Amino acid sequence: MDSVGVAAAAPDAGPGPAWQSKCPWGAPSTTSISCSLADVMSEQLAKELQLEEENAAFPEVVAAAEGPFITGENIDTSSDLMLAQMLQMEFDREYDAQLRREEKKINGDSKVSISFENYRKVHPYDSDSSEDEVDWQDTRHDPYRADKPTTTPRRGFIGKGKDITTKHDEVVCGRKNTARMENFAPEFQVGDGIGMDLKLSNQVFNALKQHAYSEERRSARLHEKKEHSTAEKAVDPKTRLLLYKMVNSGMLETITGCISTGKESVVFHAYGGNSATEDKVIPPECAIKVFKTTLNEFKNRDKYIKDDYRFKDRFSKLNPRKIIRMWAEKEMHNLTRMQNAGIPCPQVVILKKHVLVMSFIGQDQVPAPKLKDVTLSSEDMKKAYYQILNMMQQLYRECNLVHADLSEYNMLWHDGKVWLIDVSQSVEPTHPHGLEFLFRDCRNVSQFFQKGGVAEALNERELFNAVSGLNITADNEVDFQAEIEALEKMNEDHVQNHGKKLSAFSSDGDPPIYDE
Repeated sequence: MDSVGVAAAAPDAGPGPAWQSKCPWGAPSTTSISCSLADVMSEQLAKELQLEEENAAFPEVVAAAEGPFITGENIDTSSDLMLAQMLQMEFDREYDAQLRREEKKINGDSKVSISFENYRKVHPYDSDSSEDEVDWQDTRHDPYRADKPTTTPRRGFIGKGKDITTKHDEVVCGRKNTARMENFAPEFQVGDGIGMDLKLSNQVFNALKQHAYSEERRSARLHEKKEHSTAEKAVDPKTRLLLYKMVNSGMLETITGCISTGKESVVFHAYGGNSATEDKVIPPECAIKVFKTTLNEFKNRDKYIKDDYRFKDRFSKLNPRKIIRMWAEKEMHNLTRMQNAGIPCPQVVILKKHVLVMSFIGQDQVPAPKLKDVTLSSEDMKKAYYQILNMMQQLYRECNLVHADLSEYNMLWHDGKVWLIDVSQSVEPTHPHGLEFLFRDCRNVSQFFQKGGVAEALNERELFNAVSGLNITADNEVDFQAEIEALEKMNEDHVQNHGKKLSAFSSDGDPPIYDE
């Protein structure tokens, strides 16, 4: 190139220095586009220029990074990879929403909650869900969690001067007592006082603590009573096992149901089996008397046993099971004495612990009515009175017993005669309260038949002398009872001085002599 051409081309290079057009490392000449001030200040123009620069510098990286998060209708979906990423993202969001619903369903209003945070596919800050859809368990602050009580330092106080607070501060102790209620038994309901800033005084907390311990012990006693007692019509497992053994052995054919309930026992009806022993024959119908193994309803049993010389050495007030077994054994022995004397009473079949099987007084599962429930004619009433008078004399003189609970409630009317039942509390006349019990029986019998219209019925004092053979002469009832107590005291002193020989059943059947 000649110098003329270079010189001619120089003016066309522009107003810049001449060395720039000749240097190979110089910046290329660009033609500037003229624009207005409004276009320069436009935000849309700024975004377009920024996108052009980014696409020019990193065309592939930007597309790969933004691919899975692109949403909209005008997106190019020709790539299978982008479609798969979009579908996977939608699936993960639906899965996380299902987990949140399961959390709410399981937790409910419970203080203790579970969380499926570890099983979520999309982290909460990656999700585009609104704040309303985020459960409170996703947050760091739990509004239902109790604040931990502030601990008191070892020195026992915090602060200085007027702001000092000791461990005996009323507010601090009240909050600590409220927090300690969580240590009570689960059965003791303390309520939900979280967030209320409750302050329980030491007196209230100690009362609640003592009540919680009492309730825990009471629930344990109720459970034990349910398992080991026969307080209701239902029997305990041990009694049920005894009844099952009787049925399985053939002694009883079947147990039909309950026929009577009392303060001390429950009576069931049963049909006798075929397995008869050598000395006893099982009757067609039997009465099963199950003595209750709780003393709550009949607490005065001990006075009938502990002073009875037949059971005095075996009496133990601390073991209810043994008391009940002795009570059942006592009725069996008393019924055997009465049966040997020919007094109408149930026949003893067998005794198993506290279950006594006897003959049934009645027919076809219908028990004989009590004397208080039956309506008798004047002749039958008079006949029943003389029969009872004869039975009381036999019971006292031949059986050496006092019924101790004789009334129209313990006498049955069956086959035109009176039958005596419930003799478990019967004692011997040498009992410290034997004559007192006899006088009470005479009063009950005399009042019943006098109200029934029996003109020949004796009063209680005349009936007492007729049964016992004693000749107590007193003008009024107070003096009469005073003489009875004096005889009982004299008899008790005689027994203590000469042992138990006086209380033994003599072969001739004569009662003890009181008026020595």
